[in-house]
Amino acid sequence: MTISHLLLDIEGTTCPVSFVAETLFPYAAKSLRPYVEKHRGEPELEHLIEGAEKALTEDTGPEAQQLLSRRVVDATTGKGPKADVVDYLQLLIQQDRKLSELKELQGLIWQAGYASKELIAPLFADVPDVLQKWHKQGKILAVYSSGSVTAQKLLYGHSESGDLGHLFSHWFDTRIGQKQVTESYLKIAAEMKVDAMCILFLSDSLAECEAAHRAGMEVYFSDRDGNPARDPGPFRKIGSLGELELEP
Repeated sequence: MTISHLLLDIEGTTCPVSFVAETLFPYAAKSLRPYVEKHRGEPELEHLIEGAEKALTEDTGPEAQQLLSRRVVDATTGKGPKADVVDYLQLLIQQDRKLSELKELQGLIWQAGYASKELIAPLFADVPDVLQKWHKQGKILAVYSSGSVTAQKLLYGHSESGDLGHLFSHWFDTRIGQKQVTESYLKIAAEMKVDAMCILFLSDSLAECEAAHRAGMEVYFSDRDGNPARDPGPFRKIGSLGELELEP
């Protein structure tokens, strides 16, 4: 079958891994408390804080329990808690743990950073032109990343090459399923209303490539300089999007 849809990972595929690890996450961590203090009382933020509070009370990990114990001890002195939910969110960032409320909050912080031009997303040099070419050819472009859809749209909307978000027709994050699970790719194909065999998936993760392959998708492994994983397993690897030869 002719490939009509392209499903693209972001980190290590269209954007350097280092941007997320060395720029986005540190920016969110640094800005977390000032952002929360500035926007306290706003419904969107309060909803996220409530969810994070609930996660903290249900977290049985020793660090979370220590935060909760600090609250209890401080309350007995009448001085109020020294540990708050922001401390917990910072803990999750340090431990690289995923919480939907944290992801959404990071997205809000990044949105402010992109708007102020403190953040500009770097893409690999070949990416903008190839995306434009595929779009003009009538290929349907989609994103599947562990980062939230909000974060995905911000990244492509504020790249060094300008706003490329309009080139994409579909956005998927882990709300559709984990990226190492075959069922996720079947759901994506159904969502895009296309046979999985018509979709080409590109990622720097071997486990993700294997899951997409089991779902029936065409798969290529992204082997970019600076990627932590370079083993393509049984899959064909490419060092740039320009190496892909697709039928019109």
